[in-house]
This record gives sequence, C-alpha cells and structure tokens, in this order.
Amino acid sequence: MVGVATGFSLNLALRKIPALVIAATLVATSPLSAFAQQDKQYRLGTADKLRIRVAEWQPADGTIRNWEAINGDYSVGASGSLSLPFIGELDVAGKTAGEVGSEIGAQLQSKFALRNLPSASVEVSQFRPVFLTGDVQTPGEYPYAPNLTVLKAVSLSGGLRRSEAGQRFARDFINARGDAVVYDDQRGRLLARQARLRAEVRGDKEITKTPELEKILNIDALLESETALMKSRTERYTLQLKALTDLRQLLETEVESLQKKAETQNRQLQLANEDREKVNRLNEQGLALAQRRISAEERAAEVESTLLDIDTSALRAKQDINKATQDEINLRNDWDAQRSKELQDTEAELQKLNLQLGTSRELMSEALAQSAEALRFDPSGKSASISYVIVREEDGKAKEIKADENTPIQPGDVIKVSSDVLMQ
Repeated sequence: MVGVATGFSLNLALRKIPALVIAATLVATSPLSAFAQQDKQYRLGTADKLRIRVAEWQPADGTIRNWEAINGDYSVGASGSLSLPFIGELDVAGKTAGEVGSEIGAQLQSKFALRNLPSASVEVSQFRPVFLTGDVQTPGEYPYAPNLTVLKAVSLSGGLRRSEAGQRFARDFINARGDAVVYDDQRGRLLARQARLRAEVRGDKEITKTPELEKILNIDALLESETALMKSRTERYTLQLKALTDLRQLLETEVESLQKKAETQNRQLQLANEDREKVNRLNEQGLALAQRRISAEERAAEVESTLLDIDTSALRAKQDINKATQDEINLRNDWDAQRSKELQDTEAELQKLNLQLGTSRELMSEALAQSAEALRFDPSGKSASISYVIVREEDGKAKEIKADENTPIQPGDVIKVSSDVLMQ
C-alpha cells in the first residue's frame, strides 16, 4: 500500500481494541506531556519542539502500521509552521497539540485515499523557552518547565543581580536609605508647616489638606499640631489688634467728650466776657466797684485757662489716636510680612530638602543598579521594591502583565525584573 509503512502482528485480543484506544497507548507519559494534559488549551508557538507518532489500524488483518517516515521530533519554525513529509508546511501556531494531530491524520487520509483515518499523536517534547531580563544575575533564555513561576524563573537566572563588591553596595544602600528616611520625615513636617503658613496668609480658619499632604504617613498628627499653633498665633494677633482698636475707640470717645466740654467752656467764656465788658462800662461811669471788676477779670481768665487745658488734652488724645492707628497698621503689616517671610524660608528649606532627598534616592538606585540583592537590607520594603512584568504574546500582540513571585508563567514569556526606589 504505502512503501514507508511497516506492520507487526498483534494477538487476537488486540483486534477487538478500538483504533482510538490503541492510538492513546502510543502517547508518552513524560512530565512535559503531564503539563499538556493539565492545560489542554495550551497553544503551540515558535520554538516549541514536538514529538509526532502516526499509526494506522488495519482491521482486515488486525495489524497496526507505523508511519516511520513521519514519526519523529520536529520544531515549530519562526513562521509558526511544521515541515512534515508528504504533508509539507503545516501551520500550527496558535493550535493545540490535539488539533494538530487531527489535522495530520486528516491530510494523510486525503493524500493517500486511505479508508481508515490514521491516528496521529502529538506531544510537546520541549516547550519554547522563557526569557529573563533586567535586574537578574544572568539575563537570557531558559528552558520552560511545568509549574514554572516567576520566582522559580528568577532562580534559574542566578537570582537578583549582585556584584563581587555587593557588600559595599549594600552598605551604600543602607546609608542612603537612612538619610532618605530622615529627609522624608523632615519633608513631611515642612509640608505641614507650609500648608499652615499658606492658610494664615489667606486668612483661612483651617488648614487645607492637599493631595500631596495625603501621601504623608503621619499627616493627621502633623496637621493637628500645626492647627493648634495657628490657632494660638491667630488668637494672640486678634487680641493685640482688638486692644489697639479698643484704645483708638476710647481715645475717639475722649476727644468727643473734650469737644463737648470745650463747647460748654466757650459759652461760659462768652458770658464771662460779656459780664466783664458790662463791669468795665460801669466802672468807666463810676458805678462799679474795683473789686467787682477784678472778680470779672479773674473769672474770664479762669474759663480761658480751662478751655486751653481742654484743647491741649484734645490735641494729645488725637495724637494718641494717630499712634494707635499707626500701631494697628504696623501690627497688620508685621503679621503679613512675618507670615510671608516664614513661608518663603519654609519653601526654600523644602526645596533644599527635596534636593537632598533626591540625592539619597539616586544613591539608593545606584546601589540597586549594581546589586539588586541590596534590597534584602530593607526588610520593611518601604524604601525600595522589586517589580515583575510579564510580556506575553496574545493574538500576535505583545501584552504586559504585572506579576509577583508566585505568578505562573507560560512558555515564550519574557519576565522583566526591575528594582525600584519607592517615591514618597
């Protein structure tokens, strides 16, 4: 029939076994095939290595013919196809092993006009590799194994990147991390002070919590302290301002009182002058006594003296009013100037601290770049972390998937490992 097929005899009991069951006995039970059994939806791709076995059941004489010319190991090429004898190029990318086996049998039956459908078993003898890149000791290509996770893949590459002088980089990381912790704490306090000063400049009664403040760990306690300080300072300023306002109002009331008193004294002075003129006329006529004339003069002089004292007191009160008004203006100006100066100094200090914090983070990043294992000296995980991203091809497009150490990976995945300094 077909020159490449050879037969062997089976016992009579074998003749009663269906062809599909016989084909199933040809499938190997290796660990790799176990993965294929667990994940029957596994899709083949470039660089997968396949083991193909084809057999044809001959019910007439109870024999099985092996297609030795086709049986063997094959690799999926870059185009995603297999090159098989008699069949030629067979596109297998994106198909399961079962689908490929069914297609091989169907094409053989069609090409050779076979009465019975040949049974083709296809198993993955070696999965396409996985690739590791980034902060690992030995980036590159590694063979895939069933149940492979990100952590296991990283261990295949020798673990996180380290250098021969790794201990020195670890020490640099510890020093830079310690500085960063101190700077972060100081920065939080400065941001809280900045928010309080801005509220005082605007005249707000409460401190506004901005999104930047929300990121600070102990911001509630810091804002509570700054709020208490703002309340105390505002109350003291308000009391000083009120005292000056009350003094000015009191002096203005005194001036009004003196003005009324001056009006009364002016009327008395007018009466005294009229009486004095009357006495002088009588004295000229020889009708008034000298004593009465003297008394009228003294009374007029006394009223004039009192009126002069009132004018002096009113002038002094007006001067005090002007001084109180100026003190009130100075108090307001000093308050605004002091808040503005403190805000300016705080922002300058904050800018300097941000530069210092940036330098510490750069030193931490440099230490991690030389030896990612320096992360083991940061048990809290608050200063730096290792992140994993899986790049997986789906429907012909590369897709990035965030992962952790326990995330399972698939053949052909690219695992990107990066050590990052956490930004506060």
